[in-house]
Amino acid sequence: MKRIAVVGASLAGVRAAQELRAQGYDGGVVLIGDEPHLPYDRPPLSKAFLAGTASRESLDLLDTGDLASLALDFRLGVRATGLEPGNRRILLSDGGSVHADGVVIATGGRARTLPGFAGAHTLRTVDDALALRSSLVPGVRVVIVGAGFIGAEVASTCRSLGLDVVVLEALAAPLTSVLGPALAAVCARLHLEHGTDLRCGVSATGMDAAGVHLADGSLVPADVVVVGAGMTPATDWLAGSGLKVGNGVHTDAGLVTELPQVVAVGDVARYGGQRHEHWTNASEQAPVAVANLLTGHTSRTYTPSGYVWSDQYSGTLQLAGHPRQDDSLSFVDGDPSSASFVATWQRDGEIVGVFALNNAKVFNRLRRQALRRPAIV
Repeated sequence: MKRIAVVGASLAGVRAAQELRAQGYDGGVVLIGDEPHLPYDRPPLSKAFLAGTASRESLDLLDTGDLASLALDFRLGVRATGLEPGNRRILLSDGGSVHADGVVIATGGRARTLPGFAGAHTLRTVDDALALRSSLVPGVRVVIVGAGFIGAEVASTCRSLGLDVVVLEALAAPLTSVLGPALAAVCARLHLEHGTDLRCGVSATGMDAAGVHLADGSLVPADVVVVGAGMTPATDWLAGSGLKVGNGVHTDAGLVTELPQVVAVGDVARYGGQRHEHWTNASEQAPVAVANLLTGHTSRTYTPSGYVWSDQYSGTLQLAGHPRQDDSLSFVDGDPSSASFVATWQRDGEIVGVFALNNAKVFNRLRRQALRRPAIV
């Protein structure tokens, strides 16, 4: 291959470019990104960067030495609008195109919006974070719709700034669908202990200048509204390409699409019927996808670790493995009422998942056991 295009300039795309060089590829690498910025890390956007305690430069994924050694051809501030496999061409929003013998799809996704919430903030990009940060002035009332990881982290940051925060969640407790009711109750406790007004089992229907309206007809006053409703995979540009898409780009277990010269990594990749929208996953997929792209067939397969972390208030939450709702949950170090504990999920006598609050040492030991079981079951 004389030239490989990496479409998407966030973590997954950068790791793919680095792996291409690490695995000996010395051809041209084009990195296409729809934002005008050089690649940056996203986790701090809801935490230190939003709080104003981390600089823009601290987010950068590549330093001067990286830029020189990788020798990438950056196409930033331009969006991929089409893929023509037969012509080995990627169409761009500025009317141009890029010829590529191989393609890494790393387009991630866009923050999901909600009907009736025009004017609400979302948080996916550094520009989103800057816009939200500028609105977090003393005395504003913040309402966050959604108590998932992003919603909880934004709530935590806003409380650290001394702001009044209301979090609205449709589920009975935050992250119930991910953690189950017992651990979801721990997440709810963190909100309440730090002065956040958490309201679960409520449905937000829209917003206006006065605040957020609920399905029961009540109004939650708000000066700033943030919607944390997840993301939508960025696959629209692949229409007509012949690739199978639908809640992501479909791949085999080696992250290879129906076209062996096209692989997908990161939040946009769907393999084994699943997508995994986490930092670790985006980073760990690159070596497998790149190896298969360079060999021209699936020679390696990817097993996700399921590792996720989230900093919320005084707590660092860590999760690994792939537990199911019917797995048995046990507390093995501490208990859910304490400030530090570890829990495991077991299935057929084996640990299949580990959760910890402020207990990295025990978590890491048990995490290695959880990874012994195949991840997609």
